[in-house]
Amino acid sequence: MPIIQNTKKINPLDTDNNIRIGLGFPLNSVNMTTGTTTTKDQLKSNFLNLLLTVRGERINLPDYGIGLKNKLFENSLNEDSLLEDINTQTSFYIPEISVESININQDIDEYKITISLDYSINDQLSDSIKINFS
Repeated sequence: MPIIQNTKKINPLDTDNNIRIGLGFPLNSVNMTTGTTTTKDQLKSNFLNLLLTVRGERINLPDYGIGLKNKLFENSLNEDSLLEDINTQTSFYIPEISVESININQDIDEYKITISLDYSINDQLSDSIKINFS
C-alpha cells in the first residue's frame, strides 16, 4: 500500500465559489454583501478581529481579544510578551492558526507603529498581517 506524504488538505468549502463563508475586513458595503469565499480568507478575518478586539468588548466572551491598540500606549512594547499573549488567544479561539514571528517597528517622531505578524494555517498555508497605527 503506497504512503502519500506532504498532501495538502483542501476544505470542501474552498472548492465552490458560490459559497460565502463569512464577513471580510474592512467592514464596508462590498465585504458585507460579498463576504469571504475561502477558509483562508475567513481565518485571516477572524485573526484580525481577535487582534483588534479589546478584552471585555465581546458579549459573552470576556476573555476574547488582544487589544493591540491599547497595548500601543504601554511604556515598552515587548515582542516576546505580545507573542505569548497572541499565541495563548489563538490556541484557544483559532487553533488552526499558529503565529511564527512578530515584528514591531516604532517611529516615535512620526507617532507611528507597525506590527507585522507571520502565521501559518494548519502548518500548511503561510500568510501575514501588517497593522499600522498612527
